Amino acid sequence: MKVTKLLILACMMIGMYSSLYAQPIDSTTLNSASITSNTTLNASTRYLMKGNNNVKNGATLIIQPGTIILGDFESKGTLIVERGGKIFANGSANQPIVFTSEKPAGNRNPGDWGGIIILGRSGINTASGSDSAEIEGFGAGLGPIYGGQPRIDDDSSGVLRYVRIEFSGVNLTGVSGNEINGLTMGGVGSKTVIEYIMVSYNGDDSFEWFGGNVNCKYLISYKPVDDDWDTDNGFRGKIQYGLSVRDSGIYDVSTSNGFESDNNTNSPSSGTYNSPRTKPIFSNMTVVGPFSSTGLTLNSLWGRGGHLRRASQISIYNSIIMGWRVGIRLDGPSIRGASGDTLQIRNTILGGNVKLGDTASVPSGFESFSTQAWLGTGSYNNTIFGTASSVQLTDPFAVYPDAGDGTVDKWMPVGGSPALSGADFSNPNLAGFDNVTFRGAFGTSNWTSGWAVFNPRGYTIGIQQISSNVPNDFTLSQNYPNPFNPVTNIKFELPQSGFVTLKVYNLLGEEVSTLVNQDMTVGTYKYDFDASSLATGAYFYKMTVTNSNGSFTDVKKMMLIK
Repeated sequence: MKVTKLLILACMMIGMYSSLYAQPIDSTTLNSASITSNTTLNASTRYLMKGNNNVKNGATLIIQPGTIILGDFESKGTLIVERGGKIFANGSANQPIVFTSEKPAGNRNPGDWGGIIILGRSGINTASGSDSAEIEGFGAGLGPIYGGQPRIDDDSSGVLRYVRIEFSGVNLTGVSGNEINGLTMGGVGSKTVIEYIMVSYNGDDSFEWFGGNVNCKYLISYKPVDDDWDTDNGFRGKIQYGLSVRDSGIYDVSTSNGFESDNNTNSPSSGTYNSPRTKPIFSNMTVVGPFSSTGLTLNSLWGRGGHLRRASQISIYNSIIMGWRVGIRLDGPSIRGASGDTLQIRNTILGGNVKLGDTASVPSGFESFSTQAWLGTGSYNNTIFGTASSVQLTDPFAVYPDAGDGTVDKWMPVGGSPALSGADFSNPNLAGFDNVTFRGAFGTSNWTSGWAVFNPRGYTIGIQQISSNVPNDFTLSQNYPNPFNPVTNIKFELPQSGFVTLKVYNLLGEEVSTLVNQDMTVGTYKYDFDASSLATGAYFYKMTVTNSNGSFTDVKKMMLIK
C-alpha cells in the first residue's frame, strides 16, 4: 500500500513534544556492583556509575560501541577490573565509548568521579621487594591487589579501544595526593589491548602504569592536573603514538610533568634496583607543555617534559617534547643509566623549553654529568630548538574555550616541519613498532579525527559539537554515508538555542529511535546513528527546534542496506 508523504509527516508529529530524555538512565547495574558473571552494557541506555564497581575474577564486562557511562559525583563512581576479570570495551571511531561526568555542560571539572582501574598478574616490583601491591588511591589496606603469583606476563585483561575518559580523578580518601588516575593499569599483561584512549581533565595523572608489560597505541592526555605519562613499579610495555596537551591554569599541588618515571614508588630519591626494572619504550609522542614562550612567567609548580628518576630505565624515541620549564630532568640513579646507555632519548625534537635539561640528586662519581650535553650528543640525533615555533606544528598552544570549536588538527606538522622526517627504528628497543618516517604523534594523517573531543566541558554528551560558531540558518544535513550499514552521520546547525528533537521513523510513520530530545545551544553538531538493530529499508529522520521565536522542522530520507 502506497503511503503519501503527507501521511508520513502527520504520523511523525506524534510524540513531538515528549519531555523524556533520548536514552533511559540505568542507575542500578553499576551501583557499587560486584560483577561476578558476564555483563553487557548497551548503547541504547546510559549508565550512572555509583561507588566502587568491581569486575571479579572470571567475569567479563562487555560495553557496546557508543555506550555512555556517567560517573556519579557524590558516591565517587569508579570501575575496577580485578585480576582475572576482563573488560571488553571495543568502541569505534564512529561510536566511541564515553566515561564522563554526570554534570551538565559548563559544570564539569577534574575529579567529578573516580576513574578506570585495570589490574592484572604481569610482573611488578615494589620498594619493599614484594611481587604484589595494593593499587594507589584507596588508603592502606583498602586497595585491590595487582601483580602477585603466579606471575603471568602474557595476561589479558580484555580490550579498551576508542574510549574517552573525562573529568575523572576524584580523591577517595581526602588525603592530598590520593587521587585516582584517568586510566590506572597495575600489572596489566601483554595480551591486553589498549588503543585509541583519550583522558581529559583528570584530577591526577592521565595514564599511569604500575608494573606490567601491556603495549598501548594512540593515546591522548588532555589538560590533566598532574602528569601525562607516569610509569612505575617495573612497567616495561611499548607505547607508540601519544599526544599530551596542557592548560597553563591547571596544575597539581606537586610538580606537574609530561613523563614521570620511577623504578618503584615510595622509595627514597636514590631509588632501588628491584626487578623487573621500569623500562618502558615510548616512540612518536608529542608532549606539549604550558610554555608557549620561554619568556612566560607561570606557576612554579610547572615542571619538566620528562622527570626520569629513581633508577628508571625509560627510553624515548622519535618524539617531540616542547614548551616545558625544563625539557628533561635526570634524577638520582637514572643519571647512571643515561651515562651507561640503559636510559635513552634518541631522534627526538626538544623545542621551546625554557631550559633544555638539568639534574638532581646526582650520584657520587657523576658530578660532572650534564643532561644538556647528553641530550646534544651527536650520535643520538636529537634536534634542539630554542623556540617552540621552530617545531612547526599547526597551533600547538591553542586555547580552546569551553564551548570549543571542534578543530583537532592543532598538533599536526605543517609542510616543511622537521617533525615530518628524522625518525629511526633501527634501535633494537624498537622491534615491533610501526616503522614510520615522522617524529611526534602525527605525520600527515590525524588519528584523533571522529572520536576525540577537545571541548568536553561544553559539549552535549552523546552528541559531538563540531563548531561553536553561529550558523546562518537552521540546517538538517543529508546523512553520510547514504545508503549506509549500520552507522551513518547526521549533522545539524543551530543559529539559536532551543529545545531540539531528532527522531527516526519507518515508512509507516512509526518512531523507531529518538536521537536527541533536549535543550541545546548554538553551533554545529553531529550524531553518529547506529542502526544495527533495524532491518534493511528506507527511513526518515526529523529535526524540530522550538524556542521563544517559534519553531523549525525539517525531514530527510535515508536508506539502510545490510
